[in-house]
Order: sequence, then structure tokens, then C-alpha cells
Amino acid sequence: MADPGGGAVCNGTLHNQSAAADCHGGNCWKNGVVKEAQQNGNSNFCKPFVESFEEAPLHVMVFTYLGYGIGTLFGYLRDFLRNSGIEKCNAAVEREEQKDFVPLYQNFENFYTRNLYMRIRDNWNRPICSAPGAVFDVMERVTDDYNWTFRFTGRVIKDVINMGSYNFLGLAAKYDESMRTVKEVLETYGLGVGSTRQEMDMQSLEKLLRDAVIYGQPRTRRAWRKILILVEGIYSMEGSIVCLPDIVALKKKYKAYLYIDEAHSIGSVGPTGRGVVEFFGIDPRDIDVFMGTFTKSFGAAGGYIAGRKDLVDYLRTHSHSAAYATSMSPPVAEQIIRVMKLIMGLDGTTKGLQRIQQLAKNTRYFRQRLSKMGFIVYGNEESPVVPLLLYMPAKVAAFARHLLKRKIGVVVVGFPATPLAEARARFCVSAAHTREMLDTVLEALDEMGDLLDVKYSRNRKSARPELYDEMSFELED
Repeated sequence: MADPGGGAVCNGTLHNQSAAADCHGGNCWKNGVVKEAQQNGNSNFCKPFVESFEEAPLHVMVFTYLGYGIGTLFGYLRDFLRNSGIEKCNAAVEREEQKDFVPLYQNFENFYTRNLYMRIRDNWNRPICSAPGAVFDVMERVTDDYNWTFRFTGRVIKDVINMGSYNFLGLAAKYDESMRTVKEVLETYGLGVGSTRQEMDMQSLEKLLRDAVIYGQPRTRRAWRKILILVEGIYSMEGSIVCLPDIVALKKKYKAYLYIDEAHSIGSVGPTGRGVVEFFGIDPRDIDVFMGTFTKSFGAAGGYIAGRKDLVDYLRTHSHSAAYATSMSPPVAEQIIRVMKLIMGLDGTTKGLQRIQQLAKNTRYFRQRLSKMGFIVYGNEESPVVPLLLYMPAKVAAFARHLLKRKIGVVVVGFPATPLAEARARFCVSAAHTREMLDTVLEALDEMGDLLDVKYSRNRKSARPELYDEMSFELED
């Protein structure tokens, strides 16, 4: 989060960072440290790497924990009423004839679900009845028993702005002529075929690697045969981008192997959409295993593993999913091929590059506006996954319900997917979002922020607007 003094506030600490990284004489100046610009296929990443994880004010955390405490007390009261037969128990219970068997779940483990999650359950798993494009249709449902069950009213909420899907490039949309090849494959081959087929910071990671090399395996102290580092490109709950050059440096220093999950970053970052490896200018040969999904930017299904030929051949013959799972549907495979051609420009157009550029512009614009409004926004300024911190569970429910009334669909996330006191709304920016759509959402968020008092940031105005100016944004060669 940019502060009035021109620094970046991360985890409550002010980190000075220049508006643009200076690269000269083969060196990169960043955060006051001179870093050698790597050559011979290695990283030459020389632009600001800005991520924000601003801490909430103390009173917000106090009220958040106080809210959970009050909710827990009332939960115990309601459990007492249910056990006494005063209140009907709608939760699943063990059958009397199975009382001597090991229970399927411990009663207290379900406490959170029964008494806290159930009160706001209507904000999750909302059924849609259209393609998950920039807008979609939501089937209205109501509850007569405080969210234990739902019934459909028969009404459809039309044209809800979709701010929750990982549809980064806007390719999950209604049928148009560009999907003609997918339709032809569907008509030719049908739907299916019959064959088979921890996040941590750099210091903690280096300590873990060093200990693994020095001390070896627990108890036996034998040396590890292989040490594998697993990272994500974009972390879906934090909106942060892995600092890949540092990870690669550690991998080489300790002779480890590197496995990267680009599920959220493939197609969404990098000058031509090739993910964080391209974003940082890393040599792909420095990555041992690539993994990604076709369900997000590609608007399809399935995923991929990529690496050296001997690795891929080994997985094909030894992986259970390759040997026993059902093969990919032909229309889905055609959709993947079509999108790959689009992104790479092999379709003879620049539509893929235009979508990548538009996504980058939308991301910068949306993040800039939220920050200026006074919301606490997590993650990297280049990440299309935008977490907006709400903290209090009651405000999470009110936030999602009010926005749906305004025909805006959002994803809200809480414990256990996040730390207990860091509930949030998670927005996913798409290239299919128009400026009018984003402005409609931002206007509603501005009003919701004032109504629910969730503008917690102490740094309301960006000190570096030039980083977000879409007119000056250009893709690098």
C-alpha cells in the first residue's frame, strides 16, 4: 500500500521503494540494494515489485475477536437448547444404532459450521444458470430455517456483474463464431471418449533448506536424495505473486528442485500471458516442473504438467491419473488448443495480446481505485486476484448480500480458508470487464464501504499514481 511519503507499507512496516527501478551498468537498484542483473537466460527483472499487506487498526481486530467471542457464547447456548429439546436440531447426528462405532466427526469440530458459518451460508454456492462471463444470471433462493435448507423462488436475477470467477481473459463466455472449431469437434467426436488416462517468506524457506541439507532426515539423519520446493505463481487468497528470482536463487544455492503451480498466473500475467516465469524473465529451464489448470484463463477443464521429456514420459506411465482416469473430452481439448493459438497469436490475429493488455489495465485501474477509497487491499499491484479485507463475519454477510441486491456477484471468504480474523471479499478482474462495469462495481463498493464502515486503510491516497496510469502502460518487448 503506497503511503504519503512514497514508501510501501507491508505488514505494518514501511518499506521504501522507488517509483521505478533503475537498471544501468548491468545492475538493478531496488529497495536500496544493488542486485546483479542476471544474464545468459536468467532473470533480468528490473521493475517495481510492489505488494501490500497493510495491518488493520487495533480497534478493528478487537471488535473482530469480540464478535467471534459473542458468537461462540451464543453457539454454546443454542447447543444447550438443542440438546435439551427446546430447539430443533437440523444438523447431521449419529444414528442411535451406531453409537458404539467410531463417530464420523467430533461434535466440537462441527461447532463452527453449526453456529457461525450456518448464519451466513447463503453467501456461498449461489447457483447460476448462464455462462460465467463478465455478467451472469443467478437463480434466486430463500430459506425458511435460517440457511439449513434453501428453496428456489423461480425468479432469475439477470445480468449480475461477475467479480468472482477466475475468467481472467474473458474466454468463458456464450457461444460466438470464434468457438466454431469447438462446436465442430463436439459434433464430430461427441462429449467423451472411452479410453483412460506452504507458502512462506524467503528467510524461512532458506532456513528450512539449510536445515534439510545440514541435518538430513529426521531420526536417521541420512541425507535427503531430493529436496523439492513447491510454490504458486499467484496465491489465490492473498493476491500476491511469488518472488520467483529469489526462489530460483535458493534452488540453485541448495541444489533443490523447483515445482511451480501456475494455476492462477498462466494467461493472466506476463507480457504475453505466459505466467510468472515470463513476468520475471526467468529461464524456463530453471524450473523443473510446471503445473497449471485450463479451468481459469482457458475457460475449459483439466490441467497440465510440463517439464523435461523424461519427466513427462515417466508421469505418463506411472501416474494414476494418466493410467486410469477418463481422457479429456474432445470439445474441451479443442477449446484449450483454440485458446493457446489465441494467446500465442497463431490464429492470425492480435486478439489474445489485446485481452492480456486489457486485463493488465483493468487490474491496475481496479486496484488503484479501491486503494484510493480507503479499503485495505492485499497482494501485488499486477495481480488480477484482489482481496479486500472485511475482518468481521457479520460485515462479510452484509457485504455480499447488499452487493447481490445491486446485481454484483462477489466471492467472500472466511475461516478456515483464511486466518480467523482476516475474512475478506475476493474479486477477480477479467479482460471482459468494461470500464463501465468496473465503475458500477466501484461506485457500489464505495457506498458499501461507508455503510458498513470497512474503509480501514490509513493510507487513502496513492503516493505513486504514475504506476497505475493506464495511458502510460505498455507491454515490454
